[in-house]
Amino acid sequence: MNEELRADIEALTETVRRFTLERIVPQVPSWEAAGEVPREFHREAARLGLLGLGYPEHLGGTSAPFALRNALSVAMSRHGGSGGVMAALFTHNIALPPLLRHAGEALQREVIPPVLAGERIAALAITEPGGGSDVAALRTRARREGDEYVVDGEKTFITSGLRADWITVAVRTGEPGTRGTGGISMLVVPGDVPGLERTRLDKMGWHASDTAHLRFEGVRVPARYLVGEEGAGFRMILSNFNGERLAMSAMALGFAEACFDEALAWARERRTFGAPLGERQVIRHKLVDMQLRIHSTRAWLDAVTALADEGKLESDPDCVAQVCGLKVHATQAMQFCADAAVQVLGGMGFMRGTKSERLYREVKVMMIGGGSEEIMKDLAARQWGL
Repeated sequence: MNEELRADIEALTETVRRFTLERIVPQVPSWEAAGEVPREFHREAARLGLLGLGYPEHLGGTSAPFALRNALSVAMSRHGGSGGVMAALFTHNIALPPLLRHAGEALQREVIPPVLAGERIAALAITEPGGGSDVAALRTRARREGDEYVVDGEKTFITSGLRADWITVAVRTGEPGTRGTGGISMLVVPGDVPGLERTRLDKMGWHASDTAHLRFEGVRVPARYLVGEEGAGFRMILSNFNGERLAMSAMALGFAEACFDEALAWARERRTFGAPLGERQVIRHKLVDMQLRIHSTRAWLDAVTALADEGKLESDPDCVAQVCGLKVHATQAMQFCADAAVQVLGGMGFMRGTKSERLYREVKVMMIGGGSEEIMKDLAARQWGL
């Protein structure tokens, strides 16, 4: 890493740290109670350039390598300690990349700039009831009628699904009866179209992020909202997953660090039997065990990030396998650190209001979302020819 990039990362990390401590941490309890973050918060983050990092300037973004984007994810996760806030604020990073890579200029300019400015919210809708991670089994159909597509079907577990103004939807446009990976396309659906029904889903964690079940009944969408070509959607989805998994790995590292920070502070302040808790060897060993996992995750994240910045994220089988393995390792590190932190905090770790309690509830969605641990291992094995 050159010195200029290192300096940029340090400056961004400090900016994000201050913004997070001032504008996120005090609000997390109220946002969790409300089940969403306010739209004004999107605009605040946009004014700092946080939403547009990694997007081209002509669309309102700021070109940035993965090293900078991941530094943002790590810093906000570490100091905010809320997966729900991260999910709510950055769902556009899984909704917009298919448009950025495959959509025409007119569609890009209509959708992307308002989202990066925090004026609109974008969501991605792939998962279906009963389908889970089996994208090839999706059943939501979009049939062409003149200059429109008519969409019928259901999607579930959709992050920002209640608030989204734009929804990038995986649909089946092939002939009736088409199965498997063929005939899958990506279609942008405006959030205000007739026939779109949204239902809130309650979750174990990520309470500050709205999650929805979507139902499309005769939803009519202009044909110009097709992303790329018909039938090319499956490859778009696969390439989109790689970036999502890398970002989730960075978030998991930040959350692991948040748990360590809280456990360390508690161990230094809490006194038991006349001495600080941190003087107990068993507690020091827990803290060391947390650091072992944090350091190994950071090293692997840096290595895979370097590969991504060399352009290997989508084309190199070894890089794809490493992304899968990294997501497993990072989320396991987060799980270990959340569990250890709650144990160190004792009764306080069981109380609402601590980051460790919140992250303990949120870790499972990190291990499942974007591709479950089991699927990640199987995909890595195939990429490595095992």
